[in-house]
Amino acid sequence: MSAAEIMPAVLVAVPAAILACQAGAALLRRFGQPPVIGEIAMGIVLGPSLLGWLWPEAQAWLFPEPVLPYTSVLGQIGLLGFMFLVGLELDLGALRGSSRTAVAVSQAGMLVPLCLGALLAFPLYGRLAPDGVGFVPFTLFMAVAMSVTAFPVLARILVDRGLYGTPLGALAMACAAVDDVAAWCLLALVVALTAAGSPFDALSAAGLTVAFGVAMVLVVRPLLARWAARGRADRANDGVVLVLLFSGLCLSALATDLIGVHTLFGAFLFGVATPRGHRRVEASAARLRAVVVPVLLPLFFVHTGLSTEIGALAADPAQWLWTGALLAVAVLGKWGGAAGAARMCGRPWREAMSIGALMNCRGLTELVVLTIGLELGVIGPDLFTMLVLVALITTALTAPAVSHFRRGKRQVATEPAARTPADTAAPSG
Repeated sequence: MSAAEIMPAVLVAVPAAILACQAGAALLRRFGQPPVIGEIAMGIVLGPSLLGWLWPEAQAWLFPEPVLPYTSVLGQIGLLGFMFLVGLELDLGALRGSSRTAVAVSQAGMLVPLCLGALLAFPLYGRLAPDGVGFVPFTLFMAVAMSVTAFPVLARILVDRGLYGTPLGALAMACAAVDDVAAWCLLALVVALTAAGSPFDALSAAGLTVAFGVAMVLVVRPLLARWAARGRADRANDGVVLVLLFSGLCLSALATDLIGVHTLFGAFLFGVATPRGHRRVEASAARLRAVVVPVLLPLFFVHTGLSTEIGALAADPAQWLWTGALLAVAVLGKWGGAAGAARMCGRPWREAMSIGALMNCRGLTELVVLTIGLELGVIGPDLFTMLVLVALITTALTAPAVSHFRRGKRQVATEPAARTPADTAAPSG
């Protein structure tokens, strides 16, 4: 079909995805949940798990096969913009001079789920790994999938619960930032191992990725900082900055794709390299967010939902047992590891459990990781569906768990007027 023939169907699919995700976000917000839960849930509802099961004709009309490549590309562009915003908001300087608790929680919150995920990969490999995938990439991927924390969603939960700027919130944000950087580095290694034809190719891709990241921080960041500080502060110049940032994240994504790792790493590294604190950069990031989050990201959620088929699990009760095992390992590793480390450092058990609950939030970041794994063929559709359910449940647990353990606590923010990461990067408010 030509572009002119497919355009009417695209004009139906795009607003259907956007409006459905906005409705889901608004509904879940009323129940005290982060909006991303509603967006993920609506993506699943519009897929074969519900709409395609109850009314397949309606799903085929809303999202016909010829339309999916177009909506998928738009969703991927939105995802690139989102990863840029996440990189822009990461502040690893928050750990400088931090307490022993921060170091212990960040390390335990990463290492414990990594180890448990790797152990779980042993029985899963023979049952749920796709044909042809190597044991090492599969094991590393499962380790990463168990250790992810959704940095932007975590920021939104902290803001909603009045915890942003408190010692607890600062600790959680710093640890989540460290864990996310470590997880992305490990995922880049998984991509390199999977895409490379030989160990030498994998090492070359990893080395080039490290060199690219160093160049972004040492060369591109100072250049951007000097350029952003120049010029008049008017709308025309803000438009130029927006064009530069969007072009930069696209070209950085292309660079990492050519290196042999995923495009998302390039957008993320460009966000890390972009200087913070400049009014023109902040204004342009806000304008980018205004399009990426409410308009383009819903298309990614729907694309994820179309790849998630819960009904396929119902045919085999053993699949639900594996889903339960994945959920147990995810919660025990992330929540238990972080809470245990905080408690061993002398934190009260309620505060330690709150830290663990916050670190257990996976959200959109986990969906991004899972989508990469599915695209690479490291995991199959069944395991993808199981892990999507784990991401949904663990994220939904976070807000009520924190409210429960912090009940009766009076919060005192250390920086009440500070701009929060949730204001710039968190999905859908």
